[in-house]
Amino acid sequence: MSVSKSVSEQQPNQQPTQEGRPIWTNIIFFGLSFLIAVTVVPWYGFEYGFHWSTWLWATGLWLFSSTSISMGYHRLWSHRAYEAKGLLRGFLAFGGCLALQNSALHWASDHRIHHKHVDHDEKDPYSASLGFWHSHIGWILKRRNEARYDEQYDRCPDLKRDPIVMFQHKYYWILSVALNVLIPAILGLAYGMFWEMMLVAGVFRLVWSHHLTFFINSLAHIWGSRPYTEENSARDNFVLAVLTGGEGYHNYHHKFQYDYRNGISWWHFDPSKWWIKAFSWVGITKNLKVVPKDKIERAKAQTLLLKAKEKTAHLPNAEEIMQKLHDEYDKLVLNMTEFYEAKKAWVEAKKADIAHEIAEEKKHLIENYEQFKLKLEEQKLSWMKLAKQYA
Repeated sequence: MSVSKSVSEQQPNQQPTQEGRPIWTNIIFFGLSFLIAVTVVPWYGFEYGFHWSTWLWATGLWLFSSTSISMGYHRLWSHRAYEAKGLLRGFLAFGGCLALQNSALHWASDHRIHHKHVDHDEKDPYSASLGFWHSHIGWILKRRNEARYDEQYDRCPDLKRDPIVMFQHKYYWILSVALNVLIPAILGLAYGMFWEMMLVAGVFRLVWSHHLTFFINSLAHIWGSRPYTEENSARDNFVLAVLTGGEGYHNYHHKFQYDYRNGISWWHFDPSKWWIKAFSWVGITKNLKVVPKDKIERAKAQTLLLKAKEKTAHLPNAEEIMQKLHDEYDKLVLNMTEFYEAKKAWVEAKKADIAHEIAEEKKHLIENYEQFKLKLEEQKLSWMKLAKQYA
Protein backbone atom coordinates (compact mmCIF):
# COMPACT_ATOMS: atom_id res chain seq x y z
CA MET A 1 0.00 0.00 0.00
CA SER A 2 1.10 3.51 -0.69
CA VAL A 3 1.12 6.63 1.42
CA SER A 4 2.50 10.08 0.84
CA LYS A 5 5.37 11.80 -0.92
CA SER A 6 6.90 15.11 -0.04
CA VAL A 7 5.40 18.21 -1.60
CA SER A 8 8.88 19.33 -2.62
CA GLU A 9 9.99 19.11 -6.25
CA GLN A 10 11.66 15.96 -7.54
CA GLN A 11 15.04 16.02 -9.25
CA PRO A 12 14.96 13.86 -12.39
CA ASN A 13 17.40 11.32 -13.74
CA GLN A 14 18.91 10.22 -10.43
CA GLN A 15 19.52 6.55 -9.82
CA PRO A 16 18.31 4.70 -6.71
CA THR A 17 20.64 4.77 -3.72
CA GLN A 18 20.58 2.75 -0.53
CA GLU A 19 20.83 5.87 1.60
CA GLY A 20 18.30 8.08 -0.16
CA ARG A 21 17.42 11.74 0.40
CA PRO A 22 15.57 12.59 3.62
CA ILE A 23 12.05 13.95 3.10
CA TRP A 24 11.90 16.34 6.01
CA THR A 25 8.23 17.21 5.55
CA ASN A 26 7.31 13.58 6.14
CA ILE A 27 9.87 13.03 8.89
CA ILE A 28 8.53 15.96 10.89
CA PHE A 29 4.86 15.11 10.30
CA PHE A 30 5.06 11.39 11.09
CA GLY A 31 7.50 11.96 13.95
CA LEU A 32 5.43 14.64 15.68
CA SER A 33 2.08 12.92 15.18
CA PHE A 34 3.44 9.66 16.60
CA LEU A 35 5.02 11.48 19.54
CA ILE A 36 1.73 13.23 20.37
CA ALA A 37 -0.20 9.96 20.05
CA VAL A 38 2.01 8.06 22.51
CA THR A 39 2.64 10.87 25.02
CA VAL A 40 0.13 13.73 24.95
CA VAL A 41 -2.97 11.55 24.34
CA PRO A 42 -2.28 9.21 27.31
CA TRP A 43 -1.37 12.20 29.51
CA TYR A 44 -4.62 13.93 28.62
CA GLY A 45 -6.56 10.79 29.45
CA PHE A 46 -4.96 10.39 32.88
CA GLU A 47 -5.31 14.09 33.63
CA TYR A 48 -8.82 14.82 32.37
CA GLY A 49 -10.33 11.51 31.25
CA PHE A 50 -12.06 10.77 27.94
CA HIS A 51 -15.72 10.88 27.02
CA TRP A 52 -17.05 7.76 25.26
CA SER A 53 -18.35 9.84 22.33
CA THR A 54 -14.80 10.92 21.48
CA TRP A 55 -13.67 7.34 20.95
CA LEU A 56 -16.89 6.53 19.10
CA TRP A 57 -16.27 9.33 16.60
CA ALA A 58 -12.59 8.42 16.30
CA THR A 59 -13.49 4.81 15.56
CA GLY A 60 -16.15 5.82 13.04
CA LEU A 61 -13.78 8.16 11.19
CA TRP A 62 -11.08 5.49 11.20
CA LEU A 63 -13.39 2.81 9.81
CA PHE A 64 -14.72 5.14 7.12
CA SER A 65 -11.28 6.32 6.00
CA SER A 66 -9.66 2.85 6.14
CA THR A 67 -12.55 1.30 4.20
CA SER A 68 -12.15 4.06 1.60
CA ILE A 69 -8.51 3.04 1.19
CA SER A 70 -9.32 -0.69 0.99
CA MET A 71 -12.41 -0.46 -1.24
CA GLY A 72 -11.42 2.62 -3.21
CA TYR A 73 -7.69 3.26 -3.46
CA HIS A 74 -6.77 -0.43 -3.39
CA ARG A 75 -9.40 -2.65 -5.01
CA LEU A 76 -11.21 -0.16 -7.22
CA TRP A 77 -8.48 2.18 -8.47
CA SER A 78 -5.22 0.23 -8.07
CA HIS A 79 -6.50 -3.14 -9.33
CA ARG A 80 -9.76 -2.36 -11.15
CA ALA A 81 -11.28 -5.37 -9.38
CA TYR A 82 -14.78 -3.97 -9.85
CA GLU A 83 -16.60 -0.94 -11.24
CA ALA A 84 -18.55 1.59 -9.19
CA LYS A 85 -21.09 4.34 -9.77
CA GLY A 86 -19.92 7.94 -9.51
CA LEU A 87 -21.62 8.49 -6.15
CA LEU A 88 -19.66 5.67 -4.50
CA ARG A 89 -16.41 6.72 -6.19
CA GLY A 90 -16.89 10.25 -4.85
CA PHE A 91 -17.64 8.92 -1.38
CA LEU A 92 -14.47 6.77 -1.42
CA ALA A 93 -12.36 9.66 -2.73
CA PHE A 94 -13.68 11.80 0.13
CA GLY A 95 -12.76 9.10 2.66
CA GLY A 96 -9.33 8.79 1.05
CA CYS A 97 -8.70 12.46 1.84
CA LEU A 98 -9.58 11.80 5.47
CA ALA A 99 -7.09 8.89 5.57
CA LEU A 100 -4.26 11.28 4.58
CA GLN A 101 -2.38 8.75 2.42
CA ASN A 102 -1.97 10.95 -0.67
CA SER A 103 -4.29 11.07 -3.67
CA ALA A 104 -5.84 7.98 -5.24
CA LEU A 105 -3.82 8.60 -8.40
CA HIS A 106 -0.51 8.71 -6.56
CA TRP A 107 -1.37 5.84 -4.22
CA ALA A 108 -2.50 3.56 -7.05
CA SER A 109 0.56 4.38 -9.15
CA ASP A 110 2.90 3.41 -6.31
CA HIS A 111 0.90 0.28 -5.61
CA ARG A 112 0.91 -0.91 -9.21
CA ILE A 113 4.70 -0.56 -9.24
CA HIS A 114 4.85 -2.56 -6.00
CA HIS A 115 2.91 -5.46 -7.55
CA LYS A 116 4.90 -5.38 -10.76
CA HIS A 117 8.26 -5.45 -8.97
CA VAL A 118 7.41 -6.95 -5.57
CA ASP A 119 10.47 -7.56 -3.36
CA HIS A 120 12.83 -5.93 -5.87
CA ASP A 121 15.29 -3.84 -3.85
CA GLU A 122 15.37 -0.94 -6.30
CA LYS A 123 12.07 -1.03 -8.20
CA ASP A 124 9.59 -1.94 -5.47
CA PRO A 125 8.86 1.32 -3.58
CA TYR A 126 8.38 -0.49 -0.27
CA SER A 127 10.28 -3.72 -0.80
CA ALA A 128 10.09 -6.03 2.22
CA SER A 129 13.48 -7.46 1.28
CA LEU A 130 15.04 -4.24 2.59
CA GLY A 131 13.76 -4.93 6.08
CA PHE A 132 10.82 -4.15 8.35
CA TRP A 133 11.68 -0.48 8.93
CA HIS A 134 12.01 0.34 5.25
CA SER A 135 8.78 -1.39 4.17
CA HIS A 136 6.85 -0.06 7.16
CA ILE A 137 7.73 3.64 7.09
CA GLY A 138 11.35 4.16 6.03
CA TRP A 139 10.44 4.41 2.34
CA ILE A 140 8.17 7.38 3.15
CA LEU A 141 10.87 9.21 5.10
CA LYS A 142 13.51 9.14 2.38
CA ARG A 143 13.55 9.00 -1.39
CA ARG A 144 15.93 6.45 -2.87
CA ASN A 145 14.86 6.81 -6.49
CA GLU A 146 14.06 10.30 -7.76
CA ALA A 147 13.64 9.09 -11.35
CA ARG A 148 10.74 6.84 -10.36
CA TYR A 149 8.42 9.84 -10.21
CA ASP A 150 9.38 11.28 -13.63
CA GLU A 151 6.55 9.47 -15.40
CA GLN A 152 4.67 8.43 -12.27
CA TYR A 153 1.13 9.01 -13.46
CA ASP A 154 1.68 7.88 -17.04
CA ARG A 155 1.37 4.38 -15.59
CA CYS A 156 -2.28 5.07 -14.76
CA PRO A 157 -3.93 6.29 -17.99
CA ASP A 158 -7.24 4.73 -16.90
CA LEU A 159 -7.28 6.76 -13.69
CA LYS A 160 -6.38 9.95 -15.53
CA ARG A 161 -9.65 9.54 -17.43
CA ASP A 162 -11.66 9.41 -14.20
CA PRO A 163 -12.87 12.96 -13.38
CA ILE A 164 -13.39 12.12 -9.70
CA VAL A 165 -9.83 10.80 -9.34
CA MET A 166 -8.40 13.84 -11.09
CA PHE A 167 -10.48 16.32 -9.07
CA GLN A 168 -9.35 14.69 -5.85
CA HIS A 169 -5.74 14.67 -7.06
CA LYS A 170 -5.83 18.36 -8.02
CA TYR A 171 -7.27 19.52 -4.69
CA TYR A 172 -5.97 16.71 -2.51
CA TRP A 173 -3.89 18.64 0.01
CA ILE A 174 -6.49 21.36 0.48
CA LEU A 175 -9.21 18.76 1.02
CA SER A 176 -7.12 16.53 3.27
CA VAL A 177 -5.85 19.26 5.58
CA ALA A 178 -9.30 20.84 5.77
CA LEU A 179 -11.08 17.56 6.56
CA ASN A 180 -8.56 16.34 9.10
CA VAL A 181 -8.64 19.65 10.95
CA LEU A 182 -12.22 20.81 10.49
CA ILE A 183 -14.08 17.56 11.25
CA PRO A 184 -12.43 16.97 14.66
CA ALA A 185 -12.63 20.71 15.39
CA ILE A 186 -16.35 20.93 14.59
CA LEU A 187 -17.04 17.78 16.61
CA GLY A 188 -14.99 19.16 19.49
CA LEU A 189 -16.88 22.45 19.51
CA ALA A 190 -20.23 20.67 19.22
CA TYR A 191 -19.50 18.43 22.21
CA GLY A 192 -17.60 21.08 24.18
CA MET A 193 -14.43 18.94 24.12
CA PHE A 194 -12.27 20.70 21.54
CA TRP A 195 -8.80 19.50 22.53
CA GLU A 196 -9.96 16.01 23.43
CA MET A 197 -11.56 15.56 20.01
CA MET A 198 -8.56 17.07 18.20
CA LEU A 199 -6.18 14.70 20.01
CA VAL A 200 -8.22 11.49 19.76
CA ALA A 201 -10.37 11.82 16.61
CA GLY A 202 -7.66 13.87 14.94
CA VAL A 203 -4.08 12.90 15.78
CA PHE A 204 -4.46 9.49 17.44
CA ARG A 205 -6.91 8.27 14.80
CA LEU A 206 -4.51 9.23 12.01
CA VAL A 207 -1.49 7.57 13.64
CA TRP A 208 -3.49 4.40 14.32
CA SER A 209 -4.82 4.30 10.77
CA HIS A 210 -1.45 5.00 9.16
CA HIS A 211 0.45 2.29 11.01
CA LEU A 212 -2.20 -0.33 10.39
CA THR A 213 -1.88 0.46 6.68
CA PHE A 214 1.90 0.29 6.97
CA PHE A 215 1.62 -3.17 8.56
CA ILE A 216 0.35 -4.51 5.22
CA ASN A 217 3.61 -3.39 3.64
CA SER A 218 5.76 -4.72 6.48
CA LEU A 219 4.22 -7.38 8.76
CA ALA A 220 2.10 -8.90 5.99
CA HIS A 221 5.36 -9.68 4.17
CA ILE A 222 6.96 -11.25 7.26
CA TRP A 223 4.33 -12.87 9.49
CA GLY A 224 1.81 -15.44 8.27
CA SER A 225 1.35 -18.31 5.82
CA ARG A 226 1.90 -18.65 2.07
CA PRO A 227 -0.62 -21.20 0.80
CA TYR A 228 -1.05 -19.79 -2.72
CA THR A 229 2.47 -18.85 -3.80
CA GLU A 230 6.02 -18.63 -2.52
CA GLU A 231 7.15 -16.52 -5.44
CA ASN A 232 7.10 -13.43 -3.20
CA SER A 233 7.16 -12.58 0.51
CA ALA A 234 3.44 -11.75 0.93
CA ARG A 235 1.66 -13.64 3.72
CA ASP A 236 -1.92 -14.40 4.75
CA ASN A 237 -2.53 -13.19 8.30
CA PHE A 238 -5.93 -13.28 10.01
CA VAL A 239 -4.95 -10.79 12.74
CA LEU A 240 -3.95 -8.19 10.14
CA ALA A 241 -7.12 -8.95 8.18
CA VAL A 242 -9.21 -8.00 11.24
CA LEU A 243 -7.19 -4.85 11.88
CA THR A 244 -7.20 -3.66 8.26
CA GLY A 245 -10.68 -4.49 7.03
CA GLY A 246 -9.71 -7.66 5.18
CA GLU A 247 -6.38 -6.63 3.68
CA GLY A 248 -4.44 -9.23 5.64
CA TYR A 249 -5.04 -12.08 3.18
CA HIS A 250 -2.00 -10.80 1.39
CA ASN A 251 -0.56 -13.97 -0.08
CA TYR A 252 -3.78 -14.62 -1.96
CA HIS A 253 -3.92 -10.99 -3.06
CA HIS A 254 -0.41 -11.06 -4.51
CA LYS A 255 -1.19 -14.25 -6.41
CA PHE A 256 -4.59 -13.05 -7.68
CA GLN A 257 -4.48 -9.27 -7.42
CA TYR A 258 -7.50 -8.59 -9.66
CA ASP A 259 -9.97 -10.50 -7.46
CA TYR A 260 -12.30 -8.09 -5.64
CA ARG A 261 -12.03 -10.38 -2.61
CA ASN A 262 -8.98 -10.74 -0.41
CA GLY A 263 -10.59 -13.31 1.84
CA ILE A 264 -12.16 -15.73 -0.64
CA SER A 265 -14.40 -17.74 1.70
CA TRP A 266 -17.63 -16.14 2.90
CA TRP A 267 -16.45 -16.43 6.50
CA HIS A 268 -13.07 -14.77 5.90
CA PHE A 269 -13.11 -11.41 7.67
CA ASP A 270 -13.15 -9.01 4.74
CA PRO A 271 -15.64 -6.13 5.21
CA SER A 272 -14.57 -4.49 1.94
CA LYS A 273 -15.57 -7.66 0.07
CA TRP A 274 -18.93 -7.68 1.84
CA TRP A 275 -19.59 -4.00 1.04
CA ILE A 276 -18.63 -4.42 -2.61
CA LYS A 277 -20.86 -7.48 -2.98
CA ALA A 278 -23.77 -5.82 -1.15
CA PHE A 279 -23.56 -2.73 -3.36
CA SER A 280 -23.68 -4.97 -6.45
CA TRP A 281 -27.15 -6.17 -5.39
CA VAL A 282 -28.49 -2.64 -5.79
CA GLY A 283 -26.48 -1.76 -8.91
CA ILE A 284 -23.94 0.58 -7.27
CA THR A 285 -21.05 -1.77 -8.11
CA LYS A 286 -20.75 -4.16 -11.06
CA ASN A 287 -18.35 -6.41 -12.97
CA LEU A 288 -16.89 -7.87 -9.80
CA LYS A 289 -13.82 -9.89 -10.80
CA VAL A 290 -13.50 -13.35 -9.26
CA VAL A 291 -10.73 -15.88 -9.84
CA PRO A 292 -12.16 -19.30 -10.86
CA LYS A 293 -12.09 -21.80 -8.03
CA ASP A 294 -10.16 -24.39 -10.03
CA LYS A 295 -7.37 -21.89 -10.63
CA ILE A 296 -7.16 -21.20 -6.89
CA GLU A 297 -7.10 -24.92 -6.08
CA ARG A 298 -4.33 -25.53 -8.61
CA ALA A 299 -2.24 -22.71 -7.13
CA LYS A 300 -2.56 -24.18 -3.64
CA ALA A 301 -1.66 -27.68 -4.83
CA GLN A 302 1.32 -26.43 -6.82
CA THR A 303 2.61 -24.41 -3.87
CA LEU A 304 2.32 -27.45 -1.60
CA LEU A 305 4.19 -29.55 -4.16
CA LEU A 306 7.03 -27.01 -4.32
CA LYS A 307 7.23 -26.86 -0.51
CA ALA A 308 7.47 -30.64 -0.36
CA LYS A 309 10.14 -30.68 -3.05
CA GLU A 310 12.22 -28.12 -1.14
CA LYS A 311 11.94 -29.96 2.18
CA THR A 312 12.74 -33.40 0.79
CA ALA A 313 15.60 -32.40 -1.51
CA HIS A 314 18.23 -33.41 1.08
CA LEU A 315 16.77 -36.85 1.79
CA PRO A 316 18.48 -39.95 0.33
CA ASN A 317 15.20 -41.14 -1.23
CA ALA A 318 14.21 -37.67 -2.45
CA GLU A 319 13.75 -38.84 -6.04
CA GLU A 320 11.36 -41.62 -4.99
CA ILE A 321 9.36 -39.26 -2.77
CA MET A 322 9.06 -36.65 -5.50
CA GLN A 323 7.87 -39.26 -7.97
CA LYS A 324 5.08 -40.24 -5.57
CA LEU A 325 4.19 -36.59 -5.00
CA HIS A 326 4.13 -35.86 -8.73
CA ASP A 327 1.93 -38.89 -9.38
CA GLU A 328 -0.58 -37.78 -6.73
CA TYR A 329 -0.40 -34.20 -7.97
CA ASP A 330 -1.08 -35.24 -11.57
CA LYS A 331 -4.08 -37.30 -10.44
CA LEU A 332 -5.36 -34.31 -8.46
CA VAL A 333 -5.06 -31.97 -11.45
CA LEU A 334 -6.81 -34.51 -13.69
CA ASN A 335 -9.66 -34.90 -11.21
CA MET A 336 -9.94 -31.14 -10.86
CA THR A 337 -10.20 -30.76 -14.62
CA GLU A 338 -12.88 -33.45 -14.88
CA PHE A 339 -14.90 -32.05 -11.98
CA TYR A 340 -14.87 -28.43 -13.08
CA GLU A 341 -15.71 -29.39 -16.67
CA ALA A 342 -18.67 -31.41 -15.39
CA LYS A 343 -19.70 -28.52 -13.16
CA LYS A 344 -19.46 -26.10 -16.07
CA ALA A 345 -21.58 -28.38 -18.28
CA TRP A 346 -24.22 -28.64 -15.56
CA VAL A 347 -24.34 -24.86 -15.01
CA GLU A 348 -24.59 -24.18 -18.76
CA ALA A 349 -27.35 -26.77 -19.07
CA LYS A 350 -29.32 -25.12 -16.27
CA LYS A 351 -28.95 -21.74 -17.97
CA ALA A 352 -30.19 -23.19 -21.23
CA ASP A 353 -33.05 -24.91 -19.38
CA ILE A 354 -31.98 -28.27 -20.80
CA ALA A 355 -32.44 -29.87 -17.40
CA HIS A 356 -36.17 -29.21 -17.60
CA GLU A 357 -36.56 -30.28 -21.20
CA ILE A 358 -34.63 -33.54 -21.33
CA ALA A 359 -34.88 -35.81 -18.31
CA GLU A 360 -32.16 -38.19 -19.48
CA GLU A 361 -29.75 -35.33 -20.11
CA LYS A 362 -30.48 -33.95 -16.66
CA LYS A 363 -29.84 -37.32 -15.04
CA HIS A 364 -26.58 -37.81 -16.96
CA LEU A 365 -25.24 -34.38 -16.03
CA ILE A 366 -26.08 -34.83 -12.35
CA GLU A 367 -24.45 -38.27 -12.29
CA ASN A 368 -21.32 -36.91 -13.96
CA TYR A 369 -21.15 -33.99 -11.56
CA GLU A 370 -21.60 -36.13 -8.44
CA GLN A 371 -19.17 -38.78 -9.68
CA PHE A 372 -16.37 -36.33 -10.42
CA LYS A 373 -17.06 -34.44 -7.21
CA LEU A 374 -16.61 -37.60 -5.17
CA LYS A 375 -13.43 -38.55 -7.06
CA LEU A 376 -11.99 -35.09 -6.49
CA GLU A 377 -12.72 -35.14 -2.76
CA GLU A 378 -11.08 -38.57 -2.43
CA GLN A 379 -8.04 -37.44 -4.40
CA LYS A 380 -7.76 -34.26 -2.32
CA LEU A 381 -7.60 -36.34 0.85
CA SER A 382 -5.01 -38.66 -0.68
CA TRP A 383 -2.94 -35.71 -1.93
CA MET A 384 -3.07 -33.80 1.36
CA LYS A 385 -2.17 -36.88 3.38
CA LEU A 386 0.93 -37.50 1.27
CA ALA A 387 1.99 -33.88 0.73
CA LYS A 388 1.72 -32.88 4.39
CA GLN A 389 4.10 -35.65 5.39
CA TYR A 390 6.83 -33.71 3.63
CA ALA A 391 5.60 -30.10 3.33
